Amino acid sequence: MDQLGFDFGGQQPRKLTKVSPARLATFEDCPRRYRMTYLDRPPPKRTGPWAHSTLGAVVHNALRALFDLPAGKRTPQRAATLLTEHWKDAGFADAEQAATYRKRAQGWVSEYVEHNDVTSDPIGLERWVSAPVNAQTGERANPSMIIEGRADRIDERGGELVIVDYKTGRRPPDEYEARSSQALAMYAVAAAKTLRTPCHQVELHHLPSGTVAVAEHTEDSLRRQLTRAEETAEDLRLAADTLAAGGDAQVLFPTRVARRCSWCDFRPSCADGQQAAPAASPWDLLAP
Repeated sequence: MDQLGFDFGGQQPRKLTKVSPARLATFEDCPRRYRMTYLDRPPPKRTGPWAHSTLGAVVHNALRALFDLPAGKRTPQRAATLLTEHWKDAGFADAEQAATYRKRAQGWVSEYVEHNDVTSDPIGLERWVSAPVNAQTGERANPSMIIEGRADRIDERGGELVIVDYKTGRRPPDEYEARSSQALAMYAVAAAKTLRTPCHQVELHHLPSGTVAVAEHTEDSLRRQLTRAEETAEDLRLAADTLAAGGDAQVLFPTRVARRCSWCDFRPSCADGQQAAPAASPWDLLAP
């Protein structure tokens, strides 16, 4: 299977918009949150830390440290110790709740190491990948944007790259979620171009349940994700350029209210979000 082989010959393109999965998802969820996150200076007031974000970061950091060790030292016991070394209490209700989740997360990483092959050295850990791309192919397909982001883990198996993304949320993922993830598809394309190795397989590793959701992309499925990304990138570029030229921020970046307004980082600075949903406690999104 040929990897997307974008050819950027021909005329020099205009300055390309850099987009990451986080930027695209933020703009699609709520344009106003995008503006407050990436454009407003000084940044508006935010909420404090969220326990579920702290938990996810701790697990990611512990697994990264584990894979930095020689293969023979990647044991369940060492994984649990690394979890403790990287632990933080930010966002939890109290010390008791934090201790409960610390112990739970120790079990997650221990079982992950016990039930998964962790002896191979990854190609990348928290690896930054970036590439100019165009969803269209052909000799005249100049790049339309630059996609970039940081992949949790990049493996090499059978001569191809595999994107691995760790999850610590409430719900175990499935194959559909892995296949439909725009972030994983963008990482696959950017990793293939950055590391000059084909990449079609993407995986979601859910630590609380031990679930590994696997999807195999085709060139067409990757191209569909890039087309969607192009459309969003053009919308956010136009809105940002119009704002810089003096456009109305409220019109260009409207609030898109939803239940997620309860836990939006910019809730203290958004009257619309405050009216749309009650405030969540910092620990409400923890996996049960």
